[in-house]
Amino acid sequence: MHIKTKMIHGGISDDSTTGAVSVPIYHASTYKQNGVGKPKGYEYARSGNPTRYALEKLIADLEGGVAGFAFGSGLAGIHTVFSTFNQGDHILLGDDVYGGTFRLFQKVLVNFGLEYSVIDTSKIENIEKEIKNNTKAIYIETPSNPLLKITDITGISKIAKKHNIQVIVDNTFASPYFQQPLALGADIVLHSGTKYLGGHSDVIAGLVTTNNPVLADKIGFLQNAIGGVLGPQDSWLLQRGIKTLSVRMEEHQKNAQMIVEFLSAHPAVAKVYYPGLVTHEGHELANKQMTGFSGVISFELIDEDKAIEFVESLRLFTLAESLGGVESLVEVPSVMTHASIPKDKREAAGIKDSLIRLSVGIEYFEDLIDDLKQAFTKVGL
Repeated sequence: MHIKTKMIHGGISDDSTTGAVSVPIYHASTYKQNGVGKPKGYEYARSGNPTRYALEKLIADLEGGVAGFAFGSGLAGIHTVFSTFNQGDHILLGDDVYGGTFRLFQKVLVNFGLEYSVIDTSKIENIEKEIKNNTKAIYIETPSNPLLKITDITGISKIAKKHNIQVIVDNTFASPYFQQPLALGADIVLHSGTKYLGGHSDVIAGLVTTNNPVLADKIGFLQNAIGGVLGPQDSWLLQRGIKTLSVRMEEHQKNAQMIVEFLSAHPAVAKVYYPGLVTHEGHELANKQMTGFSGVISFELIDEDKAIEFVESLRLFTLAESLGGVESLVEVPSVMTHASIPKDKREAAGIKDSLIRLSVGIEYFEDLIDDLKQAFTKVGL
């Protein structure tokens, strides 16, 4: 079944009891049992909910996993996945991951004895020498946030398997429509469902899936034990959003490519980061492991002092964190999404104060370009 069809008919896409073509929202917190210790399939909503289960089956189908898990946020999913490790375990962490992920490691997970090293995972030739005796996993974003670095999932996975360590991929920027990490050798795939999967800036959610039954059992146990599950209303919203993911991703990408052409030719722009650009360092690899380049663009202004003034001058691009919604958003990573990363570490990773990140929506592309033009003019660039 083609992934476009899976998005609509995958998982559990209707209600077997009534025939409803939209899975109902089950708000029940508990369920009547057939007898003592004899549940009909569900017993308590933290442990399982029919609406959430339909979503979990869907993400497993889309990513090629054996089971899916839905959480109250992307970070709740990440925290649960890293709760499968033990005190003293070491994780290799990509150097420009989402600031919240970095904060989770730096401020929370280290308190429980988890160790980590920050590396540029896009430089695969450097990976093996960073692996220690206690290294248990490599955590990557590809494309990464916000520099859109591309990491070789297949190459990393081969190295990881040689050393008996896991590969965990945050697939948020690509979505299952443009990239399939499990098929490329990864062990676990994570998503901030808030972004492209939901697509309408109206839900906070995290999704996890794996094609390893042993890992699935561990994650499922911890999902229930820790309890950061996604509620039925948000599960329904996310499943509804996924049904239109394919058409939205095509529009996001189409608009992004037009804007990349405009920015690349503008004299006030120092550099554009977008894997669809032939000049992008990871373009060839992105072409190999992705079927599209998504809708996030980062760029640097020649005059870095103008970055904040520029984003505040935009009218159609909403100044806001997050990404992947139908509306276009703009932010300055150094003071917004990645402010929790110390300045020296940000700059070492290439996240400059002049860097601007666009999440390109599905508006008419000429209106978006006109908005950028007027902002350039307004700030004298």
